[in-house]
Amino acid sequence: MAEGLRERKKRQTRQHISDVATGLFLERGFDAVTIAEIADAADVSVNTVYNYFPAKEDLFFDRSAGVVDRLPRYVRGREVGESAARSVLRQFTAEVEAVSPTVGLFAGYDRFMRVIQGAHALKARLWYLQQEVVEQVENVLREETGAAADDPLPTLVGGQLAWVQGTLMGFVGRQMMAGREVAEVSREALVLLDEMEDLLSERVLNYAMRPAP
Repeated sequence: MAEGLRERKKRQTRQHISDVATGLFLERGFDAVTIAEIADAADVSVNTVYNYFPAKEDLFFDRSAGVVDRLPRYVRGREVGESAARSVLRQFTAEVEAVSPTVGLFAGYDRFMRVIQGAHALKARLWYLQQEVVEQVENVLREETGAAADDPLPTLVGGQLAWVQGTLMGFVGRQMMAGREVAEVSREALVLLDEMEDLLSERVLNYAMRPAP
């Protein structure tokens, strides 16, 4: 269904507020910027900001839904005869090989990470997002395999998949903050993914294999 004018204006307003806030956070740090300053810079009211973003942290992690949903998407996107873990590894490898900004491989990602490091509220929100990642991928594994509610395997395997994502993103973030070149970080991240695959047990690597239709 085509996007209506009202919906488009709301989306554009939301994006504008987010872009203005991000620019201020990168320039001055998260704690130094107030909602009132963001509203003023975006030429909207404080109430309008809160209508779109209930908390200040929501402005910074505006694209968090894509991060939380990534592992479930990768699991659902596995090919016939491919397990959940191998699908996740394959798709992360493709993102790293493509030097994709979705895994932090872009100039300026270091600035984003430094804002997080400088704000306890953002570090706390990031921790909650990581817990949400674990919960969401566990739910998808349980749905995809038809596992019983008391079966621990979706929880255990989901934790391993979340470890892969968290370790990869943490590595990229640290390397970018150290001033490394994007291409170098990409090459080393591919090695890291291979090493993580070696550390996963066969039971994890063969879990939730997609059957032929």
